[in-house]
Amino acid sequence: MNEIIKKIEDAQLKEKVDEFRIGDTVRVSAKIKEGNRERVQVFEGIVIKRQNGGARETFTVRKTSNGIGVEKTWPLHSPVVEKIEVIRRGKVRRAKLNYLRDRVGKAAKVKEVLR
Repeated sequence: MNEIIKKIEDAQLKEKVDEFRIGDTVRVSAKIKEGNRERVQVFEGIVIKRQNGGARETFTVRKTSNGIGVEKTWPLHSPVVEKIEVIRRGKVRRAKLNYLRDRVGKAAKVKEVLR
């Protein structure tokens, strides 16, 4: 990669990134702009994938709202993502949990890791 691009991307990285993995249930606090006001909106769900690395790393969170699956993808180092809280640790054996999209109800659960 070009040295200039690498320096620019390294300057945009967050100093402290919250530790979470695929299968964890997380609560993402994101800044939402409505007109001239700004507020924090919380999105809670299971992390189904993390992609790429460095400044371009993204993660996708899935939740079920009124029986409909909702997924949101955020850049990990974005200033829009205020914080990521881990609620439960999940025990999974895959890097991407795309199979959760086809499951409904209790079948869509991920086992919890007890530590």
